[in-house]
Amino acid sequence: MPKFAANLSFLYTELPFLDRFEAAAKDGFKAVEFLFPYAYPAHDIAARLKANDLQQVLFNLPPGGVDAKSIEHAWTKGERGIACQTGREAEFAEGLDLALRYADALGSARLHLMAGIVPNGVSIQNAHQTYVTNAKTASKLTASRNSGVTITIEPINTFDMPGYFLTHQAQAHALLAEIGASNVKVQMDLYHCQRMEGHVNDVLRQYLPSGNIAHIQIASSPHRHEPQINHVQSGDINYAAVFDFLDSMGYEGWIGCEYKPQLQGQNLGPTSATSMGLDWFKPYRTTQR
Repeated sequence: MPKFAANLSFLYTELPFLDRFEAAAKDGFKAVEFLFPYAYPAHDIAARLKANDLQQVLFNLPPGGVDAKSIEHAWTKGERGIACQTGREAEFAEGLDLALRYADALGSARLHLMAGIVPNGVSIQNAHQTYVTNAKTASKLTASRNSGVTITIEPINTFDMPGYFLTHQAQAHALLAEIGASNVKVQMDLYHCQRMEGHVNDVLRQYLPSGNIAHIQIASSPHRHEPQINHVQSGDINYAAVFDFLDSMGYEGWIGCEYKPQLQGQNLGPTSATSMGLDWFKPYRTTQR
């Protein structure tokens, strides 16, 4: 049966970040992921994980910057990773070092290497070469620390993130072959995949047997709300069928819930917009481990 991780950058956002761990645990999640931990001391996050018996499964390398203040500034001004940006290799390596220290403290087995937006005037060939070089650097540094961490690379749709370097599954898997490292795998977000390629079961059928998909994320398409089960509109994903298919293919990894609750922002009193939208999760709640 599928096992789900709550993405705390998208879910329970009416609560302060450190309070979201308890909310996720109360709703039956056994694992969490999020975009960035760097605004909080690692020991504070580790304490929330331990107190709520949660596993930390994924977070992102910095989108730019090398400390909490510069990382927040980079994200706010639109940075979405710097791995493809020539001239920022030292900044990338420093951010990677910080991420690995957090991963060690939190017990996270996966770090998402954000590709970034290709700068104006920079060729795709140049961005490609820089990205491969930085990914190899990430692989070697991670392996040298004997951390057991897997670096993930994720195609992201160009509707949400125009100009992003990595956009399609075929591109990601070709990059894996070029990087040539066993500790670099693909992070497959089915929402992004549906937006760019459609027919996610066909894409899964093509790539899942390779063993190169280390993490999956979900959301409905095109509005990125709760995953839809069975009764879906044209162009959306029937996640009941997807979860059954993943089981049939023997996928045992985590599935990250990186979606925007449909009721988010509405006045629901003491009830969480996330909790109100978890009907899809109920059939799977007792299978979490």
